[in-house]
Amino acid sequence: MHRRPLDLPTMVLDWGSITWFVSPSTVPGATSSFGEVVINPTKGHDRHEHPDADEVLYVVEGTGRQTVGDGPEFDIVAGDSIWVPRGTLHSTFNTGWRQLRLIATYTPGGEEQALRGLPDFTELPAGEVPVWERPTAP
Repeated sequence: MHRRPLDLPTMVLDWGSITWFVSPSTVPGATSSFGEVVINPTKGHDRHEHPDADEVLYVVEGTGRQTVGDGPEFDIVAGDSIWVPRGTLHSTFNTGWRQLRLIATYTPGGEEQALRGLPDFTELPAGEVPVWERPTAP
């Protein structure tokens, strides 16, 4: 199956956006989820966990700070990979001046559906691109 970003809906949250290329809810027979996460500068997501899935993150572009479990925060840069075991608290924060782009996978897939219940969740239809505005100087 071949999928292009503009052919798919995009999940938008106050910290960035996610486009899921593969998900058990959208690809018949899929057992994992695979998507691109974009975290805007000075933004990040709160510590959370995925009780029923392992997560792997691969940093495509940008710089950030990551937490996994009770360990200390650590810097992440393009080329890094992070494994988050199921049920482990974790967070990601963009420390750079440009967007932080990650590839995220869930095994087994489907954990991304929980994002739909967040208060800042919206979904853009296929073909619509999220707009990000740089913060203005005080």
